[in-house]
Amino acid sequence: MATRQRSKRAGSRRRSVRREGIGLTGFLVRGIVLLALGVGLALALYGVHLDKVVRAKFEGKRWALPARVYARPLELYAGRSLTIAELEGELARLGYRDDSRLSRAGSFHIAGERVRIRTRAFRYWDGYEPERYLSVQLADGVVMEVADGNDATPLALVRLDPALIASIYPTHNEDRILLRREQLPPRLVKTLLAVEDRKFYQHFGVDPKGIARAAFENLQAGRAVQGASTLTQQLVKNFYLSQDRTLERKLNEAYMALLLDWRYDKDEILTAYANEVYLGQDGDRAVHGFGLASRFYFDSEVDELDIPQTAMLVAMLKGPSEFNPKRRPERVLERRNLVIDLMAHHRIISLAEAEQAKQAPLRLAEGGARPSGAYPAFIQLVRRQLRRDYREEDLRSEGLRIFTTLDPLTQASVEQSVAERLPRLDRARRLPDGTLETAAVVTSVAQGEVLAVAGGREAGYAGFNRALDAVRPIGSLIKPVIYLKALSQPERYSLVTPIRDVPVNLRVAGVMWQPKNYDHSVHGSVPLYRALVKSYNLATVNLGLELGIDEVADFLHDLGAVRDIDSVPAMLLGAASLPPIEVAQAYQTIAAGGFRAPLRAIREVLDASGRPLNRYPLAVESVVSAESAYLTQWAMRRVVTQGTATWLGKRLPADLAVAGKTGTTNDMRDSWFAGFSGDKVVVAWVGRDDNKPMGLSGSTGALRVWGDIMANIDAQPLDDLPPEGVVASGACGRSVPYIDGYGGSACGGGGASAVASASGSGNGTPKSTAPPAPVVAQEDGSDALRPTAPKPRQREDNQAKREHSPFLSDFYGD
Repeated sequence: MATRQRSKRAGSRRRSVRREGIGLTGFLVRGIVLLALGVGLALALYGVHLDKVVRAKFEGKRWALPARVYARPLELYAGRSLTIAELEGELARLGYRDDSRLSRAGSFHIAGERVRIRTRAFRYWDGYEPERYLSVQLADGVVMEVADGNDATPLALVRLDPALIASIYPTHNEDRILLRREQLPPRLVKTLLAVEDRKFYQHFGVDPKGIARAAFENLQAGRAVQGASTLTQQLVKNFYLSQDRTLERKLNEAYMALLLDWRYDKDEILTAYANEVYLGQDGDRAVHGFGLASRFYFDSEVDELDIPQTAMLVAMLKGPSEFNPKRRPERVLERRNLVIDLMAHHRIISLAEAEQAKQAPLRLAEGGARPSGAYPAFIQLVRRQLRRDYREEDLRSEGLRIFTTLDPLTQASVEQSVAERLPRLDRARRLPDGTLETAAVVTSVAQGEVLAVAGGREAGYAGFNRALDAVRPIGSLIKPVIYLKALSQPERYSLVTPIRDVPVNLRVAGVMWQPKNYDHSVHGSVPLYRALVKSYNLATVNLGLELGIDEVADFLHDLGAVRDIDSVPAMLLGAASLPPIEVAQAYQTIAAGGFRAPLRAIREVLDASGRPLNRYPLAVESVVSAESAYLTQWAMRRVVTQGTATWLGKRLPADLAVAGKTGTTNDMRDSWFAGFSGDKVVVAWVGRDDNKPMGLSGSTGALRVWGDIMANIDAQPLDDLPPEGVVASGACGRSVPYIDGYGGSACGGGGASAVASASGSGNGTPKSTAPPAPVVAQEDGSDALRPTAPKPRQREDNQAKREHSPFLSDFYGD
């Protein structure tokens, strides 16, 4: 009985223990299941987050692409002025190679004065220019014939692809040339996969076998000797993650690689990798992608890579810093040859090809994929114009293609002229070498395009740009403006109207102003054109006072000046301060026959897909009659032949007719010359940055720089044919032109007042009411004759108008 009771109690205890054991196990199982579900849910939610990150980058803007800035394309046509040396220099800027077989696009060969060229295809703003074979015949510095290189068909005009002159890089200074999948050469793709990821098209973003193999190899070696990252993982690391070697980063990398592989096509991933991979450094610029690396290291397109070049680029993937071919060529050569052996092993190339490829040197190119030349002064001008229309971040990230007006041939001539002339001017004044500085601007008359800019004597210097920002008194460069203002009133003034070259005494703000002629002489009454040709100060001041100081200042703005001008008498002798670019704008209007066109440095802007974004058309506005502009040009031509610029007769070709004006400021602190041929406007300034006197006048300083530039560039002479409405000669029986219908005023006897008395001479001259001659104080300073100081100009209305004017606002804003 007792035994049965003990047995029952023992059984009850066992069932109780069994029930307790089952409860604990069940609890643990349930806990594990719940934990797994929680971890799974967390991973799923984290995966949703990572998936958004992956898609946002891969489906949005993947790369910040730099803006590319191009020069004007060189146009080839029969009759163009061009030497063999200039054409060869242009081809060198474009990265063309001398190759007698013309085996690739971007090659040329010169035989005597015949040049054979295989051009590159290029997409312009106005259409696609296909690759061509050209035959160009030159003789005596002129293009005689441009023909198709295959069938000798004459071609009217052909454009070479434009030179890349600058890139505006993203903030992090990355650069790349984007390639499409079909642009990746099969040999490059096969080599890349053989070396980096043989199972790329089989795995799902992560290669478990590769991980196991790498772990085994690293365990055996006792250190990391082999990696297991797939191309997809490498892309994820470069696109989304840091370079930290942590477990968290590796897990994120693997997870995101799986998501990327699940979401996107293998070829799309491969293409993204080929464009993203880092392949070296070019100064501050990071070289990314095979497209740019091919250009940077070999100056070749990616489809032109040969076997050793392909192998070198793939070899560098192991570590672009460690395997830098420019710093460690021996190490790169060794690894390149290892890659070549792998290419042969995987039957990408034959054994014979491999042996031959391993014997090849690295053959690195200099300057590949870099902008040609250094044009910082011109690029500053371009960037100021761009800021009006684009945000800085767009310029640094949207891959814009900017086509500018820079003419590299003209720019090279300007730089050469400055480099040769400035040291001579230093020596002439016994100044330490480098004392004098200069600035120059060259524009085209017809289009208002800025062709070249020199911001100083050092061509590649990217600092202070004197052409844009050196605001200096312009001296006698103001005089053509005053005389043009007078000639635009043909009922009052003509080229032979007598102008009083007599002393002027004016009290201005309590100070007596007594201007003098440069030679300290007084010439009495002189014809208007002679006063300009000889640059008489007193005649100019008297004429300016007749016209009105405010009116002259307003007229200078009408011609294109942007900055405010103080309306004081000294302005009539050039106390107005302007930078060379604004002087060029004003003289551009005179050269263009009175038509003002805003100077422009940009022709077109395209987006990364080649679509036009902003057009910069030629805008023209007539601000003064063509007849009066022609008369002013006529007088300015005699500045060169009879006046202060006769030195040009010894420097320029005899058949190159030009016009211009010298300018010199007080104590010879600034030397200017501004002038034009039939198709070019050139402005040159010489001075010192410390504004000290230098002992050079306009004719002994800037004129020499101007003459060198004009002699070296392709320029057409001024046309002798006057516009309709101008009688070529016969004013007062002289060989002087005048505006038809104003013959009476052409022979006026004493400035504006004399014109009024002659208006009834019966020569068809309209009657006019001329204002009285200005009151000029006598030399004794009599209070009775002393005029009051002129009042400051009130320019509220005109100022408001100029704030909305496009002319030069590109460069200076509103």
